[in-house]
Amino acid sequence: MQKIRVISLIIVFLAQSVVAQQAQTDATTPLHQLRPNYPVPYGIPKAEDVRSVLDRVYRYLDSVTPTGFVSEKTGEDVIDLSKIDENTILKRGDFRIVSYEWGVTYAGMLRVSEATGDRRFRDYAEQRLAFIARAARSFRKPSGNYSDWEARMPLRNLIAPRSLDDVGAMATAMIKAKRAGSNADLRPLIDIAIDHIMKRQYRLSDGTLARNRPQPNTLWLDDLFMGVPALAQMGKLTGNKKYYDEACKQVLSFAKRMFNREKGIYMHGWVESMTIHPEFHWARANGWAFMTEVELLDVLPQNHPMRPQILELLRAHAKGLALYQSGSGFWHQLLDREDSYLETSATAIYAYAFARAINRGWIDAKAYAPVTLLAWNALATKVNEKGQVEGTCVGTGMAFDPMFYYYRPTSPYAAHGYGPTLLAGAEILDLLKVRRFEINDSSVQLVN
Repeated sequence: MQKIRVISLIIVFLAQSVVAQQAQTDATTPLHQLRPNYPVPYGIPKAEDVRSVLDRVYRYLDSVTPTGFVSEKTGEDVIDLSKIDENTILKRGDFRIVSYEWGVTYAGMLRVSEATGDRRFRDYAEQRLAFIARAARSFRKPSGNYSDWEARMPLRNLIAPRSLDDVGAMATAMIKAKRAGSNADLRPLIDIAIDHIMKRQYRLSDGTLARNRPQPNTLWLDDLFMGVPALAQMGKLTGNKKYYDEACKQVLSFAKRMFNREKGIYMHGWVESMTIHPEFHWARANGWAFMTEVELLDVLPQNHPMRPQILELLRAHAKGLALYQSGSGFWHQLLDREDSYLETSATAIYAYAFARAINRGWIDAKAYAPVTLLAWNALATKVNEKGQVEGTCVGTGMAFDPMFYYYRPTSPYAAHGYGPTLLAGAEILDLLKVRRFEINDSSVQLVN
């Protein structure tokens, strides 16, 4: 009897298995409703989840970027700025609070505060920028002669800059803070930065911002962001048209040499003496250019004669970048080489710039909003519980061979990922406020 019962159960199990297998056929099941095995969440992000990501990033950064000076010899705080000497260093945290990467972070904090109404983010930027301005006044030497110790102090970069990296992004953040109502005495440092960009930075014979490394007369695509947004913001701050004119000329001059119209993306570097220009389409550099286009249009007067050209370039670049988005929502380290790794900071910059361009009505929302939400969903998976942004390529020079780009390390301490993540989250929140999305035939679609 027991044997019969066992056999009966086996028969029932086999019958159920057959039915289950049959249930997955096109004739018995609506296969289009089967749940895909997505590598990142797919769908419409919730505003509260976006804010949660931004909050984690804030809490982490607020805890690891202290202000103040300390004696490297004794470890004691240096409160009296007149007593700064060769043993004095800025308090150490996980990141340098004076750097181009942190200029982007300050701008991101200001933007999140604007989008959310959360004063903590604005306070983060304003308090640190105010400290930097105070410290710079004490550190500045009228003679302009700095010791080896002083030359290594990050404040020296703001007082006596030697490159666009030293001042461009920091000045952009300072001007944005001033325009937002900051009472900090930032104007002296802003003026030094703009003077360097306009008059002292090395240029090609036609006036294009350039460097003499790794080859003489080299254009770095990164320098669009290191120079142009600060000029554009200065135009907005002062109303002086010359800054808008210079900003537009730089963008169009770089694009003439470096934008591949067929692919819709930029090469990373261009060298005047080379007859062949190897095209390595580094993702983050394209991000800096994409962000530059958006930030320039943001403040450029509607009647500026070069605005139509900048807008056309933005649209061509957006179209090209969208074509290279990976199936997981990220972009590759080298955009057009799918065997290069998926990189976080570029994905964050693209999420921000696409969303900003949609929110301003510069690009087709129906075409690009799903791309943008997918980019945010991917990016959000790289913000860990601690608030660190993972998968960001470390600082990168320029090369004319692929291995250099393929094997650049990634690190949560690569500062380039944090500002773009804040900017992206803020802009996504604004996108979700004014646009309605739905899942239609299992895909994300813009409704209005």
